[in-house]
Amino acid sequence: PVTGSECGNLLFRFAGTSGEPLFFNCHMDTVQPGVGVRVRRRGDIFTSAGDTVLGSDDKSGIAALIEAMRVIRENNIRHVPVEFIFTTCEEIGLLGAKALDPALVRARQGYALDSSGFGRVIIGAPASNRIVFTVRGVAAHAGLHPEWGINAISLAARAISRCPSGRIDPESTVNLGTIHGGAASNIVPEEVIIEGEIRSHSQQRLDELTRRLVDIFRKTVADWHDPTGQARGRPGLEADVQLDFPLMRLSRQDAVVQRVQRAAAAMGMELRFEIAGGGSDANIFNGHGLQTAIIATGMRHVHSTDEEVSLTDMVELTRLLVSLLRG
Repeated sequence: PVTGSECGNLLFRFAGTSGEPLFFNCHMDTVQPGVGVRVRRRGDIFTSAGDTVLGSDDKSGIAALIEAMRVIRENNIRHVPVEFIFTTCEEIGLLGAKALDPALVRARQGYALDSSGFGRVIIGAPASNRIVFTVRGVAAHAGLHPEWGINAISLAARAISRCPSGRIDPESTVNLGTIHGGAASNIVPEEVIIEGEIRSHSQQRLDELTRRLVDIFRKTVADWHDPTGQARGRPGLEADVQLDFPLMRLSRQDAVVQRVQRAAAAMGMELRFEIAGGGSDANIFNGHGLQTAIIATGMRHVHSTDEEVSLTDMVELTRLLVSLLRG
């Protein structure tokens, strides 16, 4: 009922012998088209049959976690206490992670297995605000009495044209992505709704850009003047701003980063530590004070029917997970 998914989040716990507990996170949903997936293997590469996504985003992470725990159990390897957190509805707004009660998570640090490529660890990602502007005008017959109306679409267009858009600086982006309104071509449009987002790796810049967009829309509506003096009312505006996901920023000195670096070094693997431009469940966990880095799983060409993952990368990922689980 909270996320709209047919199932809830799944939380698994495995008692360990000693060491600092860890959690691992993956999401169970995929993008569309994702029904009736037929997996094909060509040499070392897994793909779909070409009419759906493969679903390695994020099933490759789930598969590697299950295999890592199987290896641990079959070989009686001592391991740290561990939790697996499998969330729903990540692809449509991180809904499962947002609905999860963080008090249920015992470990204070962990990893989300959810990024493309291999040998990458994401230690930073932007925060994002969702913004919805509702511009209200006055409806009137467009042919008989257009002077009586106030065209909400024209007013919204004026505001949009004054807004920054695209990449604003190296850390920040703005996108007004959808617009809909009006009832018919012979009616002066009474209402238009614009939805967008602001992202930034700087909380200060996120706040500044959000205020800037809101101020532009408010000033545009407030400065409207009636060219004929016959309009039956004045325009109005509603601006709704919601935090979509919080900032994620770890340092190379943080325990969770040092831990994966040691685990990789123990098996002779080199890692690249990078900053990403998208949000994930890891943003939500970090926002709850749970240090979370993102480990790439080897998935490639995600969100397309060309999606693929290699067996070699999944084996190496599993080896890294076993190394982490050893503590």
